Amino acid sequence: MNILLLKKKIESFLQEDLEFGDSSTQLFPHRQIKGYFIVKQAGIICGLQVIKATYQLLDSNVELSLLVKEGEKVTAGQKIAYVKGDATVLLSCERVILNLLQHMSGIASHTALMIKKLNDPTIKLVDTRKTTPGLRLFDKYAVKIGGGYNHRLSLSDGIMIKDNHIALANGVIPALQLAQKDAGPLTKIEIEVETLNELKEAIQEHADVIMFDNQTPQTIKKWVFN
Repeated sequence: MNILLLKKKIESFLQEDLEFGDSSTQLFPHRQIKGYFIVKQAGIICGLQVIKATYQLLDSNVELSLLVKEGEKVTAGQKIAYVKGDATVLLSCERVILNLLQHMSGIASHTALMIKKLNDPTIKLVDTRKTTPGLRLFDKYAVKIGGGYNHRLSLSDGIMIKDNHIALANGVIPALQLAQKDAGPLTKIEIEVETLNELKEAIQEHADVIMFDNQTPQTIKKWVFN
């Protein structure tokens, strides 16, 4: 994970929550506290960098000991980190850390579960770009930690022709021809198809990647063997 971008994101989250300080925690100034991060549900832990980066932004004197590794399987009740520091710091950023840690661990755990259900090493589970605005860095990273793969990180990562583009170009063939004319030598062109005829046209025009959009496994098998 890009640590510079990570810190920039976390800083914006902290500013959102601490724009005018913490009215509750400021009642206990200069109080040293310590505690553990304890897992409530078994799964894959993801987001340990978030804990470290958040404390570094607020107070470099915070003592943090990570007790597990990123991507490690954890059980309910397991301690994953120990922290000691100023109560004002630890409690003020608690929710930002926990929300991201839970969110990322949930994605990593669910990704790992889906891969286990697939039970086929030849199949790669790939994410989408349909992430919550502002959280793509964390979501995409969590998918990788869970054993999945990233698709496009942004709209500039390759050409992906969807149904709207096909409609604008009046068909699969003209859409691919436009893309091939514009694409650089290292730019992959991917296209979504919804019918067998569109699939044949995509193959005819040598699309680099063909995505079967909203099709059942039975339909995909039929198309592939057609």
